[in-house]
Amino acid sequence: NPSSPSTRSRVLKDDTLPFSAFLTDSFGRRHSYLRISLTEKCNLRCQYCMPEEGVKLTPRAQLLTTAEVLRLARLFVHEGVDKIRLTGGEPLIRPDVLDIIAELRKLEGLKTIAVTTNGMNLARLLPKLKDSGLDLLNISLDTLIPAKFEFIVRRKGFHKVMEGIDKALEMGYNPVKVNCVVMRGLNEDEILDFVALTEKKPIEVRFIEYMPFDGNKWNFKKMVSYQEMLDCIKQQWPALEMVPTGHADTAKGYKVPGFAGKVGFISSMSDHFCGSCNRLRLTADGNLKVCLFGNSEVSLRDELRSGATETQLLDIIGAAVGRKKKQHAGMLNLSKMKNRPMILIGG
Repeated sequence: NPSSPSTRSRVLKDDTLPFSAFLTDSFGRRHSYLRISLTEKCNLRCQYCMPEEGVKLTPRAQLLTTAEVLRLARLFVHEGVDKIRLTGGEPLIRPDVLDIIAELRKLEGLKTIAVTTNGMNLARLLPKLKDSGLDLLNISLDTLIPAKFEFIVRRKGFHKVMEGIDKALEMGYNPVKVNCVVMRGLNEDEILDFVALTEKKPIEVRFIEYMPFDGNKWNFKKMVSYQEMLDCIKQQWPALEMVPTGHADTAKGYKVPGFAGKVGFISSMSDHFCGSCNRLRLTADGNLKVCLFGNSEVSLRDELRSGATETQLLDIIGAAVGRKKKQHAGMLNLSKMKNRPMILIGG
């Protein structure tokens, strides 16, 4: 059996690049993209991400240390991961985030280091982030109206986020991705304003369908499908055209001809993209999740701390990846399923 742990070996991808059998699932999907949550803490309290009363945070001793994060990152990169995204919580509130990026930068084979941030601390940290080796930035922003921003995130800070976006553009990040979760009755009336942001600036606005997670009081009525968003934009800009995206990209890309930036739609709910999923997630407390929407997790932290060798770790990772399902459970079932709140998964 070629996929049993004892006979697994690095297999050749496209006959050129080595790619790991441990990171290849039973459907042939090669997992070259790892998302690492650096913290469960956040300086915002977004309504769709966490319940109003907050979430019970994992005791600090149970979170991965910097050395453990880097050891696991090294292992995944050695097996073929070429993109790492740091998430949270809010990754930029982790005190050693710059050291982590600088250490990741040294890993041979790692092409892209990305961060998803709420932008609150971004303007201040950007020069150092760039010096440490940060390649890509995604900034979460769900409204362009300051008072509504405070309502959604339950905190002040809209102008800080806008300053962070402008600073990223000024420092040459291109594209600067802006993630916007669309919620009916809250911000679907701002879709066209977000598209207008892409006229003069190389911003890529990504509209994300509202997704069910523990504690966010999800219901179907709040979800605006990507098709509905697209129809709305086409009424204003009929010439909107599709742009080609990479095989494993989650966003369907579009562009208004002549605009500097682009728009994308992440249609996790209405039109999943499981077939090309190349992502794995490592939670701040050291659990590997092979699917954002799956509630099965395996603790790499416990293995590390009980002295597992690299081979043992790889066998555990390989077994988890091997169990990855063909696709997630779909809208109806997901809304009933128990899963961590988004803030404890890391997006």
